[in-house]
Amino acid sequence: MPSNVEIKARVRDMEGLKKVAATLSGSDGELLQQEDTFFYCRNGRLKLRVRKGFPSQLISYDRPDETGPKVSEFYTTEISDPDKLKFMLGRALGLQGTVKKDRWLYIVGQTRVHVDQVHGLGDFMELEVMLKDGQTAKEGLLIAKDLMEKLGVQENDLLDCAYMDLILQQDRK
Repeated sequence: MPSNVEIKARVRDMEGLKKVAATLSGSDGELLQQEDTFFYCRNGRLKLRVRKGFPSQLISYDRPDETGPKVSEFYTTEISDPDKLKFMLGRALGLQGTVKKDRWLYIVGQTRVHVDQVHGLGDFMELEVMLKDGQTAKEGLLIAKDLMEKLGVQENDLLDCAYMDLILQQDRK
């Protein structure tokens, strides 16, 4: 089963973070425009990701809601008719909400560095250390912590939840 170690944090200086990520990755990054629709489900999370210029994906994942690096297990499959699937899953499970974002992707070793502008929420970043076969979560945690330091991620900027959770919290206020 695929897994990664990830962190999510608020970003105070988007352009500064993108510059450091570009230096570490040796690239200017790739802009991805994504819309994630979340569905209610009993185990973990389920989202339909529509990506401009790329195939859509259905993603099931499970990770603890805790601050700092955490292990996430996930499964993905490409979807040929996202509108029909969104309708069907919405009817069967119920729609939880939608997250729209502009994401700059940088690859640093085995880590995906995401620098995100989330519509209606603000600026954030994610690290996803893609664990290799036989690699332990502890090894992934060390890689994530090292990158956090290099990118200037502060402990008090770390988040313990998904963007969808932040949107739902915002809507309740």
